[in-house]
Amino acid sequence: MYTHGYKALERSAHPPSILGSLTGAKSPQRLGRSSYGSIPSLPGPPAPQQTSSQDTYLSEKIPIPSTKQGTFSLRKLWAFTGPGFLMSIAFLDPGNIESDLQAGAVAGFKLLWVLLWATVLGLLCQRLAARLGVVTGKDLGEVCHLYYPKVPRTLLWLTIELAIVGSDMQEVIGTAISFNLLSAGRIPLWGGVLITIVDTFFFLFLDNYGLRKLEAFFGFLITIMALTFGYEYVVARPSQGALLQGLFLPSCPGCGQPELLQAVGIVGAIIMPHNIYLHSALVKSREVDRARRADIREANMYFLIEATIALSVSFIINLFVMAVFGQAFYQQTNEQAFNICANSSLHNYAKIFPRDNQTVSVDIYQGGVILGCLFGPVALYIWAVGLLAAGQSSTMTGTYAGQFVMEGFLRLRWSRFARVLLTRSCAILPTVLVAVFRDLKDLSGLNDLLNVLQSLLLPFAVLPILTFTSMPAVMQEFANGRLSKAITSCIMTLICAINLYFVVSYLPSLPHPAYFGLVAVLALGYLTLTAYLAWTCCIAHGAAFLTHSSHRHFLYGLTEEEQENVASSGNKQRQLVSAPWNARRWSRIASGQSRTRRLGRASGPGLLGLQRRVTAVFCATQPQRLGPAGAQQEERRRPLDLRRNPARLLARRPQK
Repeated sequence: MYTHGYKALERSAHPPSILGSLTGAKSPQRLGRSSYGSIPSLPGPPAPQQTSSQDTYLSEKIPIPSTKQGTFSLRKLWAFTGPGFLMSIAFLDPGNIESDLQAGAVAGFKLLWVLLWATVLGLLCQRLAARLGVVTGKDLGEVCHLYYPKVPRTLLWLTIELAIVGSDMQEVIGTAISFNLLSAGRIPLWGGVLITIVDTFFFLFLDNYGLRKLEAFFGFLITIMALTFGYEYVVARPSQGALLQGLFLPSCPGCGQPELLQAVGIVGAIIMPHNIYLHSALVKSREVDRARRADIREANMYFLIEATIALSVSFIINLFVMAVFGQAFYQQTNEQAFNICANSSLHNYAKIFPRDNQTVSVDIYQGGVILGCLFGPVALYIWAVGLLAAGQSSTMTGTYAGQFVMEGFLRLRWSRFARVLLTRSCAILPTVLVAVFRDLKDLSGLNDLLNVLQSLLLPFAVLPILTFTSMPAVMQEFANGRLSKAITSCIMTLICAINLYFVVSYLPSLPHPAYFGLVAVLALGYLTLTAYLAWTCCIAHGAAFLTHSSHRHFLYGLTEEEQENVASSGNKQRQLVSAPWNARRWSRIASGQSRTRRLGRASGPGLLGLQRRVTAVFCATQPQRLGPAGAQQEERRRPLDLRRNPARLLARRPQK
């Protein structure tokens, strides 16, 4: 008498529609075919229907046109264009702009070669991030969730969230200063900081128009930066011979500690930790058949070409800024800057420069002022527009980075609005306090401190990406070769040396000895997490003698059972919260603890029989809800249980 009901229920994939499925239902959710180079994960229960406000950037997939294999196609390159330019925005945020102008003011054209090679190193790191996303179909946060234990994984997530908040603070600072310059001081700095709350809603509104339109808008912002800073380059007319010499000859004659600090700051500002996580997720927005090696290889090639073009554009913009200030500010004193502004149409700004013979210390605010004093008010306003574009362009990329990192590490999905609200609240609060109670110099100093913070957090992105892209178990034939491993290991060594130099240079400037204790505690945690990541990276590179039994998967990869355990434990909380009819409720029904069970006893066998049928078939068709240990066993026993006695499943409790 139950045969028709069981068959209908078995075809149902969503528990909320079980009663309706008695008269017919959709086909069951099937597992996709295994993809080449992918990391298989446990297929969770059918996700609830998400509203458009909860969809992520990857909800829309861009199709790739089919062309003849082995031939270069501009149509395909255009289809792959987008993620690299969104990633390159992190190379153009206000922190990078300030680092460029300070390097130009301190060293002239002598550090242009550092800018060039820092961009090349950044490209190599972004190439690894794109390859990981293309080959595995997972971003770096998701792979970290699979391989790292809970404590290191949580600490790693916190460090990347800190980097995202720091980047958002730089966007807030740059936007506030640009509004102050555009309004000729009428909008105070704290007012500009509060205005940045509005721009987040604008980008959330723009995001509803589709992925390609959003990418086009960010391309428009990059174009504005190229035109505005290019205009400053044209009016400044730097010496081309000295510029080319500083660009291609790696030397710095007569340089001391100030120039060395600026060189270190350039590297720290160019390579952003959260940008690596972001790029590994953005590449998943293209439809790539990961079951075919040729398609993976082709996608890697096009993404590398697109990233090279995008970072070349960002390098040219950074070059414009450094060359302009190398020409206008190099070896200028505060007295000279004061006299230049006092004798110009912007004489009201002359007071920001003290009247002494010390070398001028420039920031993004003073930089715009001196450009206006030298080349007219138009140069000042154009600089402010470019700075505004640089600040605004990093708003949504930081939001997406935070969303991907949260989903990858915690298996937790938030709406864009909630994610923006969290990040922007953490960024605005300290910035408003500095803007209200301190002055502009402290606000610019905060920008410099955030550049140092990004450099210190960089190992927590470079070490994981180097680890997983070097594992044949993850990347298969697309794993890093010896040359790539050697280059990226040198990059990691350089970053650690830079961070050590930063810390050693910063310690003497601590205002009170009590701060040394706090620095010691932070340094201990920092070194412990770095050492752990370096240890797992060495194991992934084949150092079998360092392998511990608990971390054997870094050498041999995860087994299917381990992947299922990690994925199911990561999805458990989200499944129980998001699914309207969750496993917890159905386990109570099966164990006789529900109100429906009590109603069944009082209302006769009809309702109880219906409840038994629903419960039995739900437990049979959703074995993954019973836990990873019993999932495969339940799947094997399902036909037998349905044939003999479906009510036997009522006595079976979910395994923990």
